[in-house]
Amino acid sequence: MATGDHLAELLVAAEEEFAEAGFRTGDFGPARELLAEALAEAEQAGDLAVRARAVDLLGMVAHYENIAKLMSGHRVPAPEIDAEERLFRQALAAWHAAGRRAATGQALFGLGLVYQVLHGDWASAMPYFWQALELVEADDVGADLYLRSEVHRHVGFYFLVVDEQPAEAIRHLQLSLDLREQLGDPRRIPSGQVALAQAELAAGNRDRAIKLLRAAVMQAREAGLLAQRIQDAERALREAEAASDAGTEHLDATGGSGTNTAG
Repeated sequence: MATGDHLAELLVAAEEEFAEAGFRTGDFGPARELLAEALAEAEQAGDLAVRARAVDLLGMVAHYENIAKLMSGHRVPAPEIDAEERLFRQALAAWHAAGRRAATGQALFGLGLVYQVLHGDWASAMPYFWQALELVEADDVGADLYLRSEVHRHVGFYFLVVDEQPAEAIRHLQLSLDLREQLGDPRRIPSGQVALAQAELAAGNRDRAIKLLRAAVMQAREAGLLAQRIQDAERALREAEAASDAGTEHLDATGGSGTNTAG
């Protein structure tokens, strides 16, 4: 029977493979294999918390794979959207079964992503994002830094493209970037800089936006990110440099410049 340490090691390895795939390689196969192993061993050991976390991460893998389709200009088939939603709902139920309501933030955030990013339905997404925000901020010591950053990121997008409060968008997106910098993973910092720059540009802070975007382009290249991620940062920089002092960048309902929706 798997030990708790072995299960924890599987989850850590899976999270690293997930991050590497999402930001550098695009190959989610290794992450899926590790998560399938963790899930099977957790079920055998009766470890409800590890099972819930593995399903959480499988939901995020499905989401990033669906985002990759959007970024390449393809539509995400409805069955794949439904499959992603089922994973997050299963994770939510699994955390409740484990008696860990405080750990449901990832699953709630994932459900918000399904509605915001894949359905373009902010009204349905925000109740999940608000619940996730409440949970991760209530546990600001124990909550995963990247999850906290992501929740603030998407709440920031809401204030940027729906509620149109640039100052509040900047507040959340600055918090999101600060958390990424605290985490110290160079793969995840450029997307935080791009998101904050979009809010700064909407608020008329063109110089600040350009400074952030130049840093994002440089750091994305240095971190060896996926070509699409580097190109998104480069495109955002070109648009900001071309904008008039009074102009703002067009942002779509997914919360980014064009397709910049993932992480």
